[in-house]
Amino acid sequence: MPTSAVSRLQVRSQIALFMAVLFTVLFATAACGGGDSADDGEKITVYSGREEEIVEPLFEQFTDATGIEAEVRYGGSAELTATLLEEGDRTPADVFFAQDAGSLGALADAGLLAPLPRSVLDRVDPRFRDAEGLWTGTSGRSRVVVYNTDALTATDLPPDIWSVVDPKWRGKLGLPPTNGSFQAFVTAMRLSAGEERTREWLEGIVANEPKLYPKNTPVVEAAAAGEIEIGLVNHYYLYLVAAEQPDAPIANHFFDRDDPGALVNVAGIGILSGSADSPGAIALAEFLLSDEGQRFYTDTAEEAEYPLVDAIPPRAGLPPLSDLQGPNVSLDDLGPELEATLELLNEVGLTS
Repeated sequence: MPTSAVSRLQVRSQIALFMAVLFTVLFATAACGGGDSADDGEKITVYSGREEEIVEPLFEQFTDATGIEAEVRYGGSAELTATLLEEGDRTPADVFFAQDAGSLGALADAGLLAPLPRSVLDRVDPRFRDAEGLWTGTSGRSRVVVYNTDALTATDLPPDIWSVVDPKWRGKLGLPPTNGSFQAFVTAMRLSAGEERTREWLEGIVANEPKLYPKNTPVVEAAAAGEIEIGLVNHYYLYLVAAEQPDAPIANHFFDRDDPGALVNVAGIGILSGSADSPGAIALAEFLLSDEGQRFYTDTAEEAEYPLVDAIPPRAGLPPLSDLQGPNVSLDDLGPELEATLELLNEVGLTS
């Protein structure tokens, strides 16, 4: 075969190969659908300081109701707050679902949260949301003393939070010092009772040689097992443990109003500034404050947090939310004071 014919044959072969490859790529792209395909459902990224075992069913309900998938990164609220502060505008997160108002307030104070829609904010009493509309509570909880009912009766319990430093509780107290809820409680104590009295109280706690745990659930489990007699936690963890251990000898003790140990805090949601216009992020906020989302805490969840929408009653047996009045502090003030609380906890030796 002449050389010119060979060359033309090679060229045609190369063209045919190129067209085959191009067709394959185009077909694969069409099959995948690309980012704009109707088959490719919307997704949002959520940083959740709420435990997976508690809120995963809630995210599943959200996806079922909206078709929007939530890709969730779980961690402690304090840990994720630090991560978001470090990531700043580079964060992949659309939404922060926090265990406590202090963590949300820290992000709002840093300018990392976007204003929430008024339709969401108006569902919640102003007591439980940011005055500037940058975050809102989604469920409420009260600080309590959980206690072992085999070891103690109600009359044996400390009458107020200050009495927990009595030497009679040495080695019998459990608490989670690195947990966001505990840190928010200490912040509220600082704001209501002052820095000096709070430091003295923390030093008294350290002197009583408490048993330290990473989060609330192990504190309640330790009380049930008799490892400790009393623990400082949020009220709803008792219900979570009791669901798995129906015969556990544990009960909650609510302190009287104005006591720092009776702080009523919230779990809540904030939308990151870079996702201010994200339909999925807004849809999650709307769902969490919808009647369906609020009934989760009454009808579905093993724990028993307080719904924050007035139309949805709390779990039977809980004191009304209106009867729970902790120290006279605004939840808005917890975030800006969080760093000072962390420094104090480190100084007294409860964290490192």
